[in-house]
Amino acid sequence: MEDSSLSFSFFSDFGLLLYLEELNNDELNKFKLLLKETVEPGHCPIPWTAVKKAKREELANLMNQYYPGEQAWNVTLKIFGKMNLKDLCVRAKAEIKWAAQTMKPENAKAMEVEAQRDQEAVMGDGTGYRMKIKEKFCIVWDKNSLLRKPADFHHGVTQEERKLLEHLFDVDVKTDKQPRTVVLQGAAGVGKTTLMRKAMLDWAKGSLYQQRFAHVFYLNGREISQMKESTFAQLISKDWPITEIPIERILSQPSSLLFIIDSFDELNFAFEEPEFALCDDWTLVHPVSFLMSSLLRKVMLPESSLLVTTRLTASKRLKPLLKSQRYVKLLGMSEDARREYIYQFFEDKSWAMRALSSIRNNEMLFRMCQIPLVCWIVCTCLQQQMEKGSNITMICQTTTSLFTCYISNLFSRVDGCSSSLPNEAQLRSLCRLAANGVWTMTHVLYKDNLRKHELTKIDISTFLDMNILQKDTEYENCYVFTHLHIQEYFAAMFYMLKVDWEARDHSVQSFESLKLLLESKSYQYPHLTQMKCFLFGLLNEDTVKQLEETFNYKISPEIKWELLQWMETLGNSDSAPSQLGLLDLFHYLYETQDEAFVTQAMQYFPKVVINICEEIHLLVSSFCLKHSQCLRTMKLSITGVFKKMFSSSPTDVYHITHCWQELCTVLHRNEHLKELELCHSNLNELAMKIFHQELINPKCKLQKLLLTFVSFPDNYQAVFSFLPHNQNLMHLDLKGSCIGDNGVKSLCEALKHPECKLQNLRLESCDLTAVCCLNISKALIKSQSLVFLNLSTNNLLDDGVKLLCEALGHPKCCLERMSLESCGLTEAACEDLSVALISNERLTHLCLADNVLGDGGIKLISDALKHPQCTVQSLVLRSCHFTSVSSEYLATSLLHNKSLTHLDLGSNWLQDDGARRLCDVFRQTSCSLQDLELMGCVLTSACCLDLASAILNNPNLQSLDLGNNNIQDEGVQILCNALRHPNCSIQRLGLEYCGLTSLSCEDLSSSLLSNQRLIKMNLTQNNVGSKGIRRLCEVLRSPECKLQVLGLHKESFDKEAQKLLEAVEVSNPHLVIKPFNSDHNNEDASWWRYF
Repeated sequence: MEDSSLSFSFFSDFGLLLYLEELNNDELNKFKLLLKETVEPGHCPIPWTAVKKAKREELANLMNQYYPGEQAWNVTLKIFGKMNLKDLCVRAKAEIKWAAQTMKPENAKAMEVEAQRDQEAVMGDGTGYRMKIKEKFCIVWDKNSLLRKPADFHHGVTQEERKLLEHLFDVDVKTDKQPRTVVLQGAAGVGKTTLMRKAMLDWAKGSLYQQRFAHVFYLNGREISQMKESTFAQLISKDWPITEIPIERILSQPSSLLFIIDSFDELNFAFEEPEFALCDDWTLVHPVSFLMSSLLRKVMLPESSLLVTTRLTASKRLKPLLKSQRYVKLLGMSEDARREYIYQFFEDKSWAMRALSSIRNNEMLFRMCQIPLVCWIVCTCLQQQMEKGSNITMICQTTTSLFTCYISNLFSRVDGCSSSLPNEAQLRSLCRLAANGVWTMTHVLYKDNLRKHELTKIDISTFLDMNILQKDTEYENCYVFTHLHIQEYFAAMFYMLKVDWEARDHSVQSFESLKLLLESKSYQYPHLTQMKCFLFGLLNEDTVKQLEETFNYKISPEIKWELLQWMETLGNSDSAPSQLGLLDLFHYLYETQDEAFVTQAMQYFPKVVINICEEIHLLVSSFCLKHSQCLRTMKLSITGVFKKMFSSSPTDVYHITHCWQELCTVLHRNEHLKELELCHSNLNELAMKIFHQELINPKCKLQKLLLTFVSFPDNYQAVFSFLPHNQNLMHLDLKGSCIGDNGVKSLCEALKHPECKLQNLRLESCDLTAVCCLNISKALIKSQSLVFLNLSTNNLLDDGVKLLCEALGHPKCCLERMSLESCGLTEAACEDLSVALISNERLTHLCLADNVLGDGGIKLISDALKHPQCTVQSLVLRSCHFTSVSSEYLATSLLHNKSLTHLDLGSNWLQDDGARRLCDVFRQTSCSLQDLELMGCVLTSACCLDLASAILNNPNLQSLDLGNNNIQDEGVQILCNALRHPNCSIQRLGLEYCGLTSLSCEDLSSSLLSNQRLIKMNLTQNNVGSKGIRRLCEVLRSPECKLQVLGLHKESFDKEAQKLLEAVEVSNPHLVIKPFNSDHNNEDASWWRYF
């Protein structure tokens, strides 16, 4: 029966080919077309691209592959039937029947089992692909890597990274969905590629993602960038064994597929294709860039999962391509791992401890050592220097000094022969190549790049020998700098070696422009930051000398003056550098370690605003600020730094303390420093003591100190004991700092001291209660200097104010201005306040805003105002919950009071009736009122005749704010009639949110032309439209119009109107147009006082 088995097998294997051979070319083409249309349940169709170009033998193999065994014949016979090839059908059926009959049942069963095995072999179980992956990725680290020891740090993946891999695709707790796209971000050399190779290896071994992904494919950015055109199936099938099932069948189940796209930053594609034009067919040939764009943007295989690795600097380019991605950051070696690495690197453990101490002293350098290769470079460099007996502390002082040392060692290693060293032209070409690459984020160098920058094969060989460049062992014609920091260092050298700074050639490329480099913001161009650090570091005289000895030629000092000139321009510009910008600048200046240069640079920045949230920020800030001799105003925020001290080593505690001490010395070193704000900061007891010592230094000339939203150490009793010792300090603001009643006790003890000269004290939102008012009251009586006190937004209540009013009535109380806004006061407090208003002839300003005083409370206050001894000039009663009834009380008091010039009645239910009663007084020439605020008083156009009468008849009234009232066009028309009158003295008019349209602009325009006194007007949040703007602009251009401030939100109008407003500002430089709303954060603030 063996013969019969063989005959059937022969027929199965070759019979299909014999029948296809009988078809002529036309019939074969028709057979292919019908095969394309054939769909068999449970089977994937054969890709048309494969069928179309297949010869007869290839077509037979494809059919046996996709339709194993008898199924291929079933398909063939169906197609023969459709082609009306009856003879071939009859013959084929007969032969199949004969072959089957010549077999015994047991042999038929055996053949069936064998056929099933053959089918499984043909179809593949994935073993072949996994074997191929294991072979390819078993060596994770390149054998030519610079990392030679300690080896155990560079093979395998740490336990933390293993956990990170396992949980990348976990269900999101917020959305309850598994992410389809995960982006793994990390710095150059941090181990992203190593981790991805390890992931491939673990998947192939069956220990990772087994339940999640049936197949995982690895796509390397460097390799893909060199490819031209392909189908997507071909793109991913490089490692796909022929023994496996067709790759197309794998792609038909995309939900079980993971594509690892490693080194996205090395894909030199623009990704500019519109989404509608992208491809979802993996069988079509396209440019590889097109295929990658389709995959990333989820057009190709949208159900598949993606794991993309990229450098942080390329994230901005990647983000727009992705949908619903999860971001994970790979940080590299932990602090403990770095310490262990450094310790294990050195055989001599005393050297290891010296190296660790020196590296740890520089936070930036220690942070760089998160990257294994950089850690190796640092250790190697220090080992070489210790062998020479050099001072490694100085070498570790900055990143530039260490990399200079390392690169100098590389140059000196080349046989000690100057002929084998790169010449000046070669070095310039290398530096130019490096700078261009850093600017464009091009870190993989192909032969075209090298040729473009005039680097020959011999030049490349020289730099390869020096370990400056490295050849990629996997991908042909690829070179890279041994690390990104090496590239950044030579990029910075490009600007040092440039000799023609005088020539301002506008045709130069972006990377050649020093001006563009310096003006680049780190948050927009983070990839340029380290290059700028190196550039400033290369200004150091010792570094320059070392480079000149290494390269054997002089480096021009001209760039130093270019950088100083840029900083002078930056300091003198209208827009001062942001907090981030200043911190970046401090980093750059720190790298120079040139005190004379830093002192010269810092003179251009009389005002400094910085947010210190890391130890490195404290280090660079303290270095720069202690050399700032022209500093006048400084604003600091310090968060997290001092908290870290609780869990830090003694060495770290010493560094933080020392840096803080250095920073605080600016208080006595700089006699020009007059204002310091320390805000949103957490100070421990040690930090507070250091700060306190500087405040009591006799050389401290500080006049204004703001400690806003500061967290003081618990039970620190001496917080305010500096006040009697600092004779210059006049202003103290503690807003938002929860000093509580105990803190107030300490403060009041200092205020009572005869040597305390404090005049202004702000205690807004300081968590005070009525308990503290007794201490404050005593301090008010004792203090001979305090004239201003703000207690707003504290829960003082009526009882607390009663105690304060006792002090206000005391003949020794010197207080002139006081704010009790939002202190929980009621009508009961007004009785004590009214007494204080009468008895204290010095009190000129009182703010009672946002307290529920009611009509009863206003009556008591009004009665006090009528008293001849009441000298208050400014009274704020905004949001005091009174009605039109109170207008009668106020009107009567205003008839008698000759001192009150500013009255704020905003956000009270006055209505038109109340306004009319008040206007009866306002219109009288004997009324002394100058500023009147009626914002949000439920007024309409009905009261505008009375208001107009007041404007006309009272020559004292200069400011009127009617914002947030339903005045409308009709009311404005009435007011404008009064504004045009020659007797009108109004200088400031507030009409914010008054329901105005373009009709009002006609009346306002005519008023602006005729009224030469009106200089400020607020029209914010009115629908005046483009038509109204056009009319206003006609008048604003006129020399007759004297307006200086116009409140408008330019962006709320169309582009034509915006251009008109901008043109007006250009033609009239005295006019300011900007949006603003009434803001009463200051107790006497009005929108017109912002300028």
